[in-house]
Amino acid sequence: MSSLTVFNKTGKEVGTYEVDPQDLAPRISKQLLHDAVVMYQANLRQGTFRTKSRAEVAGSTKKMYRQKGTGNARAGGRRSGVRRGGGHIFAKRPRDFSYHLPRKALQVAARMALASKLRDNQVVLLDELGFSQPKTREMAAVLKAIGCDGASVLVATAAYDRNVYRSGRNIARVEIAPVSELTALNVLRPGKVVMTTAAMDAFRQRASGKKPEEQTAKD
Repeated sequence: MSSLTVFNKTGKEVGTYEVDPQDLAPRISKQLLHDAVVMYQANLRQGTFRTKSRAEVAGSTKKMYRQKGTGNARAGGRRSGVRRGGGHIFAKRPRDFSYHLPRKALQVAARMALASKLRDNQVVLLDELGFSQPKTREMAAVLKAIGCDGASVLVATAAYDRNVYRSGRNIARVEIAPVSELTALNVLRPGKVVMTTAAMDAFRQRASGKKPEEQTAKD
């Protein structure tokens, strides 16, 4: 069981939060995390590259000089892939790199990713995070107050909050995402994960697979 300190927006300790990483993921599979991260990164590739083959570059197909008697190595046309300005021997063509792992495997990977962050003490909890209007300066002040300024940070909220998103989107190395959009990649990539207590509750609820009324009845 891990006891996390809960901060307010000014960086003052206002309580503690008990969470057991075992509840999110009984074990952490490095292979599954690796597979999930590689899949997400592959799906980000555009695959729009293209190079010319020897049939597509400009130049004559005429033999450059006779086969024998010149003292030079044998050579064909100028468009050969071994000559400067020639075409690529194995020319690149546009392709789709995307593929998909099973949905349940990706859900488990996301839980493992957050559990690993908890075990490494890389999760910071806030009692609440909200703004009356988008204010990048206020978001930067909050991150500085909790010791996360200058670091790569993922800020997770219980649900999509337009003001929070617009307050943090222009800060370098800061990503804003609701709990429903957390993946193994965006959890593992930053150095720290900043979550509200409501976001942690929502993530634990999703991990348990129980509906809100069932969770309330259990509590």
